Amino acid sequence: MQPAPWDPPVALSPVEQAIVSRIKRAKLFVFLRQQRHVLFSAAFQAELAGYYAASRVGHPPQPPARLALAVLLQAYVGCSDDEVLEALVMDRRWQLVLDCRDAERGPFSKGTYVAFRQWLIRHDLDRRLIERTVEVAAAQGGFSPRTLRAALDSSPLWGAARVEDTYNLVGHALRKAVSVLARQQGRELTAVATEAGATVVTRASLKTALDCNWDVPAEREAALAVVLEALTAVERYLATQPAPPGAAAPWQPYLVAAQQVRAQDVETTAGGTPTLRRGVARDRRIAVEDGAMRHGRKSRRERIDGYKRHVVRDLDQELIRAVGVTAANVPDAAVTPALEADLAHQQVTVQEWAIDRAYLSSALVRERAPGVRITCKAWPVRGVGERYAKTAFTLDWARGVLRCPQAQEVPLRLGHTVHFPAAACADCPVRERCTTSPQGRSIHLHPDERLLAELRERQATPEGRARLRERVAVEHTLAHLGHWQGRRARYCGQRKNLFDTRRCAVVYNLHVLARRAA
Repeated sequence: MQPAPWDPPVALSPVEQAIVSRIKRAKLFVFLRQQRHVLFSAAFQAELAGYYAASRVGHPPQPPARLALAVLLQAYVGCSDDEVLEALVMDRRWQLVLDCRDAERGPFSKGTYVAFRQWLIRHDLDRRLIERTVEVAAAQGGFSPRTLRAALDSSPLWGAARVEDTYNLVGHALRKAVSVLARQQGRELTAVATEAGATVVTRASLKTALDCNWDVPAEREAALAVVLEALTAVERYLATQPAPPGAAAPWQPYLVAAQQVRAQDVETTAGGTPTLRRGVARDRRIAVEDGAMRHGRKSRRERIDGYKRHVVRDLDQELIRAVGVTAANVPDAAVTPALEADLAHQQVTVQEWAIDRAYLSSALVRERAPGVRITCKAWPVRGVGERYAKTAFTLDWARGVLRCPQAQEVPLRLGHTVHFPAAACADCPVRERCTTSPQGRSIHLHPDERLLAELRERQATPEGRARLRERVAVEHTLAHLGHWQGRRARYCGQRKNLFDTRRCAVVYNLHVLARRAA
């Protein structure tokens, strides 16, 4: 059963006009009331309804346009799901937008609302909402959405789950696994944990239960052994418990989390004693509730526990065209295939990318089409002391050679280190200003050295520096996005946080549309 189209009134009633006149700050409510029929046109509503699976049972489905407006208002206000349902019957601004004024009950239930969010994610319709704002802007602003000058940057998004050390990670995961089984059997946690041989997880604090002097290495290792023994005991115990037919055991994700932490963080000494490994395992898990969170860095000084959000901003029209979310330990360049796929879905031709240096190694730079301009501040090149820097050497692309200040030439080999002949360097009259190596001077050439040389030439001119400053706009966009989404993620899991970032991007675009209409 597909939902009926939502066709609320377009003209404001006298009561609605009175409500609008009293809204002083949250102007997006007013804009959405005035433009909801444009944003969710009949054609767009029919497109959304086409994703509903036909069903002859259950309640009639709610119009997706009304539910989508609630999703956007939740991002705008920053409230919980329960507060959304309260606002539907208590906040006249919400009632104004969703056409449910003076209703004693909201137009939909919490279950319907949560299911709609999952439906948006499953069909990638959160991305479609961004595209719709661009379509509306193009229709009203008279520009082509098919060509783009784009700026790209990222900002930290701290994870929602609790970050813990190895001891607490294993203990937390075991407690959750045993708790799930206890609820399934209708028993107390303490009884099930004791039966499983893991009484250490029954206390509210694992460190309290272990009760050791953490400054003494021998006591730390003894505590680790106790935790690992509890894990082994729970593994054996859960293996004897029947799982629901046709489904994975509900405690399995937590048991897998504990086993993952053990594999990443624990090693065995030659004497057979378990100990914490030196260093950090690659892609180390840092939270039980959110297995996608990771330790990462935005800069040398700024650490992130969670994710990074990435934004593609239209430099000419101010709109957000695509967003991405990656784990904090993933290089920024790794997000670009997903962003390019989103832009390809919009049938966009990018004419220029204004990017941060972290994206220089990305596919969008390495595999760019001919004629695509890359605007970026080049990596600085410095010499050692008073010696010649890399920029003192000439790149002769026509002849394919690298020329030193004394006219000695060697063939260009992009992506490799090229070496000048040791004999020539030994007899060079300016050797002391160039190198002290007996093997002669060497220069490493980047695989895209031609682009880096071009960037350095551009930023040496006033016009090039002015072009570089245009990218600052995407930093302002990230700041606005962070205002609505917050510094900390709302959800656990990368895909849900991508959904949250996308709907905040829609809120941003709606503000751009509202400012143009004012």
